Amino acid sequence: MEFEKGYVVISRAGRDKGYYMAVTDTDEEKDFVIVANGKERPLDRPKRKNPKHLQKTNYKIDLEQLTDKKLRRFLNDLKKS
Repeated sequence: MEFEKGYVVISRAGRDKGYYMAVTDTDEEKDFVIVANGKERPLDRPKRKNPKHLQKTNYKIDLEQLTDKKLRRFLNDLKKS
C-alpha cells in the first residue's frame, strides 16, 4: 500500500470530500487507510477510508505527541498555502 503513517491526504469522496487529513494507521489485510483531521475525526475516533478515495500530498506530520489541536493547526496552515 502506498500510504504510510504521518502522510497528509485529501479526501476525494464521501461527506468529507475536500478535507485534508492525516494517515494515522493502515489496515493492510483489509486494504483500508485510517485517517483523522482533529475536528470531525479526532485522533481517538479516526475514520476508515478506501485508498481509492484519497489523494496523496507531499506533506508529512510527526505523529509523536500529536494532539487534535496541533493536527488542526497543521492542516489549516496547509489548506491556506
